[in-house]
This record gives sequence, C-alpha cells and structure tokens, in this order.
Amino acid sequence: MRSRSRFLAAALAALALIGTVLASCGSDGSDPLFVADSVVGAADYEYFIPDGTWDRSNAGEAIEILPARLDVAVGETIRIVNHDSHGHFVGIFYVGPGETATQRFASAGEFVGQCTVHPSGELLLVVHE
Repeated sequence: MRSRSRFLAAALAALALIGTVLASCGSDGSDPLFVADSVVGAADYEYFIPDGTWDRSNAGEAIEILPARLDVAVGETIRIVNHDSHGHFVGIFYVGPGETATQRFASAGEFVGQCTVHPSGELLLVVHE
C-alpha cells in the first residue's frame, strides 16, 4: 500500500509538471491550458476503459476506445473513467486503475501523446478556440 501511495504521489507530481509545461505552451500564456475540474456533472466527452482492457491488448487485440484524434473546444470537458486493473495513457493523461481523469480545456493547442486504448498507440488532442 505504501508503494502505491508513493507511485500516486509521483504520478500526481508528474501531471502537475506536465500541466505547468503545457500551460506555458498555450496560446498566449495568460490562461492555463488545462483546468482541473472537480465538478461531478456531465462532461462534453466521456470515455470508459472496461476491466480487462490491458489483458485484451496484451493478447494482441486492437483496442479502440478513443479516436486517434480528439477535437474539443476551449471550455469543454473530457472525462476518462478507468475500470481496468491497470493504468492507461490516454494522450497526455495517465489514468490509474480505478481512477477517473476529468479536465476542462482553458486554452487552444495541439498535443500528441501515447494512447494505450487505441490501435495506433497515439492520441492527437486538438483544442480549438
């Protein structure tokens, strides 16, 4: 349990650092790119990673939960709910096992990241004004 707490603390610190770096790469630097959204209400985009996804992927199955390119507008929110027993990279987000990542976009930008729930292995996130 202690090692999991250390891992979660390290993952959160890494996400904070990534958010800071990405925010500085935003449109004009006046607004952060991402705003942590603690609102439990509806998201504009919601994706669920089912239990067993990691095992299916490791067995060679092509997993396609999200599109290879996701276009969102400033102010919109994405929520990724991971029901799997393993963590997944979804573009620039890491969603641990049993965790939910919710982000509202505050600035326009384009970002590419690893995606373990798409056959291409990448996700392009495009945030439009």
